[in-house]
Amino acid sequence: MSINAQLRDSVRLPGGRALVNGFALESRGDGSCRALLRNGHALEVYDLLRELFAGERAPTVVLPLPWPRWDGGVHSVSPDGTFAVFSGQRSVRAMGRGGKTLWVYRHDCWGPEVGHPHTGDEQEVCRGSEHGSCRVSDDGRFVWAHVVVEPEPGGWEERWVVLDARDGRELAWLPLTDSAAAGSNHLSHPDGVHMGLSIGMGQDGILLHWARWDGEKLTGWDVNESLDRILADVHAGHPGFLTVEHYGADLRLHALDGTVIAERGQPEPAEGEEETYWDYGCGFVDADTVIASTADSDRYPERARHWLLDAHTLRTRGVVAYPTGSVDGDARPLGDGTWLTYDDRSETLNRWAQTAAPRTR
Repeated sequence: MSINAQLRDSVRLPGGRALVNGFALESRGDGSCRALLRNGHALEVYDLLRELFAGERAPTVVLPLPWPRWDGGVHSVSPDGTFAVFSGQRSVRAMGRGGKTLWVYRHDCWGPEVGHPHTGDEQEVCRGSEHGSCRVSDDGRFVWAHVVVEPEPGGWEERWVVLDARDGRELAWLPLTDSAAAGSNHLSHPDGVHMGLSIGMGQDGILLHWARWDGEKLTGWDVNESLDRILADVHAGHPGFLTVEHYGADLRLHALDGTVIAERGQPEPAEGEEETYWDYGCGFVDADTVIASTADSDRYPERARHWLLDAHTLRTRGVVAYPTGSVDGDARPLGDGTWLTYDDRSETLNRWAQTAAPRTR
């Protein structure tokens, strides 16, 4: 069954591919969505729904990058937009709207050589692409960060820390003893209490952690039985979270404790395809609908298909049919009934919605 898509908004946004195929889109429990795009030596922040798609083309705020030569880390902006927090190679740094440093939380180096020396130059970038990530909580009071420390000479330990957003003071931390991260990203639960952390370890798999901070105690648990679940999305109107298997074999809905609520195996291949796998691009269009992409969109973007699934059972509702023909690459849902795609040829960010409610089969 085909489900027709209607183009709701369209805007030229160079670099917007990172909103669909990267970690540049930051959604909040209040429904707000911000784009955090690197442009040269600056981070440009756009309010997608209230400003960019409403006709305001200028970024909400532009912040200088604290380490212009460092291109790793996943950064975050406070819910009120007054400050940003940057995940660096050797520190987490908070900066105000004027570019003033508010505080610095220093940690050891993500460079792969344990104990390697530094010149003392803060702008020095060490060998390797490994990095952590950070996230401002939805109430703006805390910063969660994935960092690395050397508890003793020659040692190596990754930690998940909670910092006071006012001054960077460390409030609590959890050891990530099994992690050998290539990179990571955070996902805050709309309940305002729980935070998710997905750690990619390359060919060694994925680690998936959840935690909650009640102001006094930090409690964490993992969903790492098979080291193969990528944390994809959560939604305010849905009790669980969505994951995709590392190599695209299946999608799963989980309760917060990790219990599997529903599972969807490999989708039916298109004509001429032997097998079809789920891409990483998946999430909640709304509380009742999941969108997921198939085909390897990095290598074969022209073969991508977008599927709408029931958000409670993961049963197929249909494949999206776009009025302009094929849409390349993944889809990124916004949780409000719409989703994004990106056209590299025209550098255009498109926002779509269903034209009519589909039937479940």
